[in-house]
Amino acid sequence: MKSMLKACVSTLTAAAVTTALSGAAMAQLKEVGKGEGAVDIIAWAGYIERGTTDKNFDWVTEFEKKTGCMVNVKTAATSDEMVALMNEGGFDLVTASGDASLRLIKGKRVQPVNIDLIPSFKDVDKRLQDSPWHTVDGVHYGTPYQWGANVLAYNAKVFPEAPKSWGVVFEEQNLPDGKSNKGRVQAFDGPIYIADAALYLMKKKPELGIKDPYELTEAQYKAAVDLLRAQRPLVSRYWHDAFIQIDDFKNEGVVASSSWPFQVNLLQADKAVMEKTPIASTVPEEGATGWADTTMMHAEAAHPNCAYMWMEHSLSPKVQGDLAAWFGSVPANLAACKGNALLTDTGCDTNGVQNFEKIQFWRTPVAQCKSQSEPCVPYHRWVTDMIAVLGGR
Repeated sequence: MKSMLKACVSTLTAAAVTTALSGAAMAQLKEVGKGEGAVDIIAWAGYIERGTTDKNFDWVTEFEKKTGCMVNVKTAATSDEMVALMNEGGFDLVTASGDASLRLIKGKRVQPVNIDLIPSFKDVDKRLQDSPWHTVDGVHYGTPYQWGANVLAYNAKVFPEAPKSWGVVFEEQNLPDGKSNKGRVQAFDGPIYIADAALYLMKKKPELGIKDPYELTEAQYKAAVDLLRAQRPLVSRYWHDAFIQIDDFKNEGVVASSSWPFQVNLLQADKAVMEKTPIASTVPEEGATGWADTTMMHAEAAHPNCAYMWMEHSLSPKVQGDLAAWFGSVPANLAACKGNALLTDTGCDTNGVQNFEKIQFWRTPVAQCKSQSEPCVPYHRWVTDMIAVLGGR
């Protein structure tokens, strides 16, 4: 929780940090030159692998040998932490989700990219090429990486059938094993989790009139935050570290939580775990929030040539397919869906390629919303109120 609070404070002070930057857009490279010897990347857990966890999953070593650009990775647990780290500087790239990308663009912490220098950009899923979370006024600020849903992970011994609703983590109830869910569920440690509550309320309380979980009027927002306050006594931990959540499912009695396919995949790959506490996942009837992540370049990147080399490398079918198999995500380059030994030809279907239109992708809430006839609650309120929820207030 402390890391999230620090990141949130840094996020709130972003405006002060960016006033020192020029208002002019950063000059784009005209050609990719010799690499600078390194590239420093902020990434989600599991997004950049060099084979240390599983030797089959390594898309760093070959890149380093080919380019001479040594890859240094800083793992971030939340979007707010990514924004805070980019504000501090010292990084070239970030794999930003939609609830961070527009903040980084508006805060001038990232620069436009010259897609002509990224030949594989033309192979990116057409639904992602001009997505509003990385494209502003026709200018691209990054290259799509991967996307997917925030799934409901659950213990299949406790739930012989997949839970049909997110209510198993939001409202106190007895689970199929006859025991209460109190102290046995988790929730995500980040302000954007308010959208998960809003998504649940869209179906649970349609009279609220929620049309978009990121565009909430005062009344709708209050209902979502009140739901999270009521959920607080049920939650054993607000998770942001994927590996700690994995351990909690293994050893701490957690039976249901919002999660990423990454954790589910690693748990299911552990035979001992699956014998003792088999883990599965589902997208309940209310749908799911999700992430469409973009590799973005820092406005003051020290290694721009290596950064461009990495963005091209990251879109290759081999990297895209291997990453999708590892993380449980969907490739931005759909050519990866066929012929990849790790993903297999059914992997994209398994990971939900058909669910694109059903996912409410993360994005930063703003006051000027389109789905409501009155102003919506902006993101800075989400930050302060989620801190209060975490503190039991």
